Amino acid sequence: CEDCAGVPDGGAEYNDCDDCVEGGTNNNCIEGCDGNWYNTERDAPPVFDDCGVCGGDNTSCMNCPDESVELWGVTYDIGTTTSINLGNSGLTGVIPPEIGCLTNLTELKLYNNSLSGLIPSSIGNLTNLVHFWLNSNQLTGEIPPELGNLENLTHLYLFNNQLSGSIPPEIGNLTNLKGLYLYDNQLSGEIPVEIGDLTNLNQLNLHNNQLTGEIPQEICNQPDSSPNLENNKLCPPYPDCGDGEITSENEQE
Repeated sequence: CEDCAGVPDGGAEYNDCDDCVEGGTNNNCIEGCDGNWYNTERDAPPVFDDCGVCGGDNTSCMNCPDESVELWGVTYDIGTTTSINLGNSGLTGVIPPEIGCLTNLTELKLYNNSLSGLIPSSIGNLTNLVHFWLNSNQLTGEIPPELGNLENLTHLYLFNNQLSGSIPPEIGNLTNLKGLYLYDNQLSGEIPVEIGDLTNLNQLNLHNNQLTGEIPQEICNQPDSSPNLENNKLCPPYPDCGDGEITSENEQE
């Protein structure tokens, strides 16, 4: 009797992705939101977008009217609203994707609330944003790469949430950034080399995450000579930026 690989008395079996593998294991085989199985080494399984649509692109839920948009019970004029300050306001639920309609915003403060769910990718429409506070909520999921569109941003506060996944390389587009605060999350993967493109950065705080791998040498290109990287899973060799090694414990030696 041959197994699926044609080996007599072999142990290979078809897994849920119809791949012939030893023992029929589902390594690299996951179920997409459509109920089908995908091998992640060759296929990108569909996922739910911010609107809850399987394989969607968020266009089904962002509805920008001509003049105004209602968010959290308040009506904002699309043409004239430049600032929203709703920090410490008891907000709950998800961030409405219609936030992306307010393209003249320069300041958005939503800190210290109980907002949950994903950061909507429509945030990437707010290209005039300079200050962005989302810290101290209950946000989950990954940092959307669309944040890389916010090239006027000088301060980005995402700390004290439950964000996961890797830091998107698009973060390197934010070349006006002076403060990047991603600590106290569940971020994983390696620090992207694009962090070195942030040549105006004064504060880099990535501590209390699950970042792994080596600290990229490019981190020396940004001005903060003592970035806070402690309480991660970073490993040597550590880059020497001239003032001693930058280590995972934020020590200058």
